[in-house]
Amino acid sequence: MTLDNKNSLPRWLPFVVGGVLVLQFAGLGVWQISRGLGKLEARQEYEAGSGFANYYSGAEVRPYQRLKASGHYDAARQFLLDNIILDSRYGFYVLTPLVLADDEPLLIVNRGWIQKDGVNPDMAAVAERIAVGAGRVTVRGRVGSLPRPGMRMGEAIAAGGDWPLVAVYPQREDLEARLGRQIQPFVLLMDPDDGDGFMRHWVPSEMGPSKHFAYAFQWFAMGAVLAGLLVWHSSRRERAGE
Repeated sequence: MTLDNKNSLPRWLPFVVGGVLVLQFAGLGVWQISRGLGKLEARQEYEAGSGFANYYSGAEVRPYQRLKASGHYDAARQFLLDNIILDSRYGFYVLTPLVLADDEPLLIVNRGWIQKDGVNPDMAAVAERIAVGAGRVTVRGRVGSLPRPGMRMGEAIAAGGDWPLVAVYPQREDLEARLGRQIQPFVLLMDPDDGDGFMRHWVPSEMGPSKHFAYAFQWFAMGAVLAGLLVWHSSRRERAGE
């Protein structure tokens, strides 16, 4: 039994579909290259610079820039960022507001990571562990940001409760709402050599630029192989006189 020509697929259809796939593979390769170049630029910015510039409220900053800021901690109102995994261990990032001046937005300082002891840790013990003096200090660090939201159920910060407050991927407005005050548009990642901090290992990104370039090569290779198959199939049909 043979299929009627009217019901068979057009001969040109595989070439159209294949061509679309080749273009998609090429586009994905270009996208991965752009991601890799972005990561490379971020890595270079992270490694650039040798000193810490003085920060004042409203000053323009760039990602990973080294800054130092003076003020006093709002020691009674700290946040614990939950679900932060380091070396396969669960813990918190400790966020402490730094008061630059009474009439200026607060600067949130990420003082580093502490391990979480069990599912329901003793919060009084945690509060004692992260306690910090209220005297005037100068804090050094890099320009960073809050961790990007992952899978989150419910509110970023539960209503009520005692300080320190546990937060799950909060945004800037979440912190401002609980503090009742504006905050600076970035987070200062405390320098590993500064005191009053915890475990700190700041890196621009977990995935380096080389992985993006490797993925780009894979997409381009797949596109090249498919394009080669299309050319081979076309020449084969021409030789067959189809």
